Amino acid sequence: MKQRAPLTLAAVTAALAACCGLAFLTAPTAAPAADARRAAAARMPVERSVLVCPAPSSSDIADTTYTSLTPAAPAQAAGKGTARLAGTDGKTVLEPREPGKPVAATVSGAEAPGLTGVAQGVMAPGWTAQQTTKVAVGQARGLLGLACTAPGTDFWFPGVSTAKGRQDYVHLTNPDDTSAEVDIKLYGPDGLLKPKPGMPDQVTEVKPHSTTKVWLPPLAADAQLQDVTAHVTTRSGRVGAAVQIAEDGVGSDWLPASGGPAGSLVLPGIPADATSVRLVAFAPGEDDADLLLKLSGPNGSISPAGKEQLHVKAGMTATVDLADLTRGEAGSLLLAPADPKKPVPVVAALRVVRGTGAKQELAFIPASPPVGERATVTDNRLDDKATTLTLTASGGADAKVRVTASQGTEGGRPAVQELTLKAGTTRTVTPTPAPAGGKGPYALTVETLSGGPVYAARTLTLPQEGAPMFTVQTFADDRSRVSVPHAVEDPSVLVR
Repeated sequence: MKQRAPLTLAAVTAALAACCGLAFLTAPTAAPAADARRAAAARMPVERSVLVCPAPSSSDIADTTYTSLTPAAPAQAAGKGTARLAGTDGKTVLEPREPGKPVAATVSGAEAPGLTGVAQGVMAPGWTAQQTTKVAVGQARGLLGLACTAPGTDFWFPGVSTAKGRQDYVHLTNPDDTSAEVDIKLYGPDGLLKPKPGMPDQVTEVKPHSTTKVWLPPLAADAQLQDVTAHVTTRSGRVGAAVQIAEDGVGSDWLPASGGPAGSLVLPGIPADATSVRLVAFAPGEDDADLLLKLSGPNGSISPAGKEQLHVKAGMTATVDLADLTRGEAGSLLLAPADPKKPVPVVAALRVVRGTGAKQELAFIPASPPVGERATVTDNRLDDKATTLTLTASGGADAKVRVTASQGTEGGRPAVQELTLKAGTTRTVTPTPAPAGGKGPYALTVETLSGGPVYAARTLTLPQEGAPMFTVQTFADDRSRVSVPHAVEDPSVLVR
């Protein structure tokens, strides 16, 4: 039996030459410096985006508009891409084909499905979609708007309810090929709520490529609580999650998840004519939170008289009514720690009502992340009074933003406007930039050019028989680019 000959230095060198190229066989040079190998990461466009949308309505008289856009790509961007949103039956609902050109589809009745979709290539960076549903009469009357979201594993929903007269359902949408297991826990003013006697903690299974909705009251025994916080987590898999809310005599809308727990929060886009504003906050950790409340308006920030501060006990839901908060001027609510040296993470949302008596309508505004580099909201309407954009510069310096209105779904030319926001103020833009000669819904894209952070929200108002039906969608960084570490060849790793 022959033995293998030991590898010589020459043999090792030859192998390295084959792997790394002839350049490494020349005179020895120093290996790349460690800090060179850790060079700053490049910002590159994402190559794949996933979105999910829940089933929009169970009403037979609902009219739903789906809209989608990938913002126009930079001039140097090249390549092909695809994007497709489809129902649970696999049928395509929306299929945008080119960046910068929005598409729309309408569906009537209760058969509109939940959607899942994937965008790839040049269609992936910043891909955005929205569903807007109008229900003219009945218990679910209202304008319900929701941005389709990326699936995740952890969601907070301050502002849900188990009270009589409220119908709150958590919608869970699974875009993947395997089932997801989901936990839902509710927290009231005294802490964790237990399910009805004899009913164990439930794990909800969401089958692949499907949407499941969970009614909240059975998860809270017989407690009828006006303000509750829901925490949705997955034991396995990932889902999109949102809460659909209908309130007797008031209206209906979606409650999106709050931004992740943070010591300071911004809730942008409170309408000037709000007749009721209620803040719901929750502290997920082990420490109580003391929050300072301020309304950011066109001339700066003011504290609501008599309600300048809110104490939130750890693990408990706290609320405060701010009925006369806006005083005729649109604004954004700012939450900051009373002791800046000891911030306590919280989540929060607003329940906002416009109108009075039988002509009321409600919407929800969750705490929002900043616009960041770029953010988009679709389904804006060409009526000058339908779309209102709210921009807040919450930092200590002025901010400059660029607002781009895409072409309409039926043509037109994009419009661009640059705005300067004074530090600590909120600016309302109405009418917003709109496509010249455009027809059909269009998208608004906000980019932070300097300063910041900037927070933004879009209010869509479509009145119905005297009721100010409206919905508010916040802008969040579209994460169209990701950091890719800079790679440097280092053959020394092969002989260490």
